[in-house]
Amino acid sequence: MAQCSRITDLRCKEVINLCDGARLGYVGDVEIDTVCGRVVALVVPGRCRFFGLFGREEDYVIPWECIDKIGDDIILVRHDRPTPRRENAKWWPFGR
Repeated sequence: MAQCSRITDLRCKEVINLCDGARLGYVGDVEIDTVCGRVVALVVPGRCRFFGLFGREEDYVIPWECIDKIGDDIILVRHDRPTPRRENAKWWPFGR
C-alpha cells in the first residue's frame, strides 16, 4: 500500500546531502508538473548572507530522482551540486 504525505509535511523536514554530508536546509517549495500531477523537484531556499542583510544564496532545486529516502524528520538526497561557499561571493570584504 502506498504511503501518502502532504506538501506541508515535507516543509518540516530537513534535507541532507549524502554525497558530502551537508545540511542543505528545510524544504521551502515543491515543483509540480500540472499536466501529469506529480512532484518534479524539491526547492530548498539558499542560506542567508550576513544575517539576511545581503540577500540569500541560490536556491537548491533537487530533482525528485535524487531523493534517496524520506524519513520522519529528514530527507536524504544524492545531489552532485556543490554547496555554495563563502569565498565565491563577490561581496565578501576580507579577500580570498
